[in-house]
Amino acid sequence: MIELQQLTKTFGPIRAVDNLSLKVPAGVTVGFLGPNGAGKTTTIKILTNLISATSGKAFIEGIDVISKPKEAMKNVGAVVETPEFYPYLTPDETLSYLGRIRGMSAAEIKKRSGEVLDQVKLSEWRTTRVGKFSKGMKQRLAIAQALLHEPEVLILDEPTSGLDPRGMVEVREIIRSLKRQQYTIFMSSHLLGEVQEVCDRAALIDRGRLMVYDTIENLKRITRRVKIEVAAVDDVPDVVLGRLREMKHVALVERTGPNVFAVTYEGTVEDRADLLLAVQAAGLKVTGFSLIGLPLEAIYMDVVKETR
Repeated sequence: MIELQQLTKTFGPIRAVDNLSLKVPAGVTVGFLGPNGAGKTTTIKILTNLISATSGKAFIEGIDVISKPKEAMKNVGAVVETPEFYPYLTPDETLSYLGRIRGMSAAEIKKRSGEVLDQVKLSEWRTTRVGKFSKGMKQRLAIAQALLHEPEVLILDEPTSGLDPRGMVEVREIIRSLKRQQYTIFMSSHLLGEVQEVCDRAALIDRGRLMVYDTIENLKRITRRVKIEVAAVDDVPDVVLGRLREMKHVALVERTGPNVFAVTYEGTVEDRADLLLAVQAAGLKVTGFSLIGLPLEAIYMDVVKETR
C-alpha cells in the first residue's frame, strides 16, 4: 500500500531523511518510531505531499505521490502534526465543510458524518462548538475527518502526542478498532509502549536513517534483554545486590528503594527462573518479580546508541 524508495530530504546542510526505503503492506499497522528530530514528521509530510523530497520516490497504492499527488492522495486519510479546527464550527459543520472540499455529495457527507462521529465517540457532541473541545476530543475529530471519505490508507503523525492519559487511551482504542477493520495504518510515534501495544510492525529510524524494520513479534524474539523489578518484604542488603551483579546474564542491578531493585537481564525464560531462585536463595522474601522493560526498548536504545 505504501512504499518509500531511497527517500531523501535535506534542509541546507541538514539531512532530515536519509536514503529511506520501506514498504507497508495492505491491512498492516506500522509504527514509525524515532526520537524527536529523527525525521518522522518530515517523512510523513513528503508522503502526504505537504513538502517535496530532495530525491527518491514515495508511492501509495502504486501511485507516485510526487508526480501524481492528487491521484495518490485520493484514497488516503491523514492527521499531520497538531490538528486545529475553526472553533466556532460544530463537528457536523466541520465535516460538512471538509467533505465539500473533497467533492463529496451532501447525502454522502450526512451519512458518513454520522458513521465517523459514532466511530470516534463524538456523536453526542456533534452540535457543540469545537472551541469547547479538549485536545483529546479535537484529536478524535481529526481522525473522524481523515475517515470521512472512506479511505483505505491512514497516515497519522503522533496521534496521542500531548494528550492526557485518558485521551491517549481513547485514541489508541480508536486505532485498534481501525486496525480490526483492516485499514492500512502508518503512524509515527516516539512512545515505545504505544507502538508495541497497537502496531503489527515497527520501523525504527534515527537521524533520518532506517535502522530496524520488522514485525513486533520478531523484534520481541530478537532481544533477550529485559528489565525485572524485584520487591522484597524487608530491606535488601547491599551485599545481596553485589552477588546478583556477579551472576551470568545480569547486565545491571539498580536499587530503586530500600526493599526494591531492578535487574537488567539478558537470557532465556529458563535463565530468568534461575534469577528468581538466586534471589530467594539469598534469603529475600520476594513479594514481586515482574517485567518492567519492553522488548522494543532494548532494541531502540541499542539502535540509537549506535548512531550517536
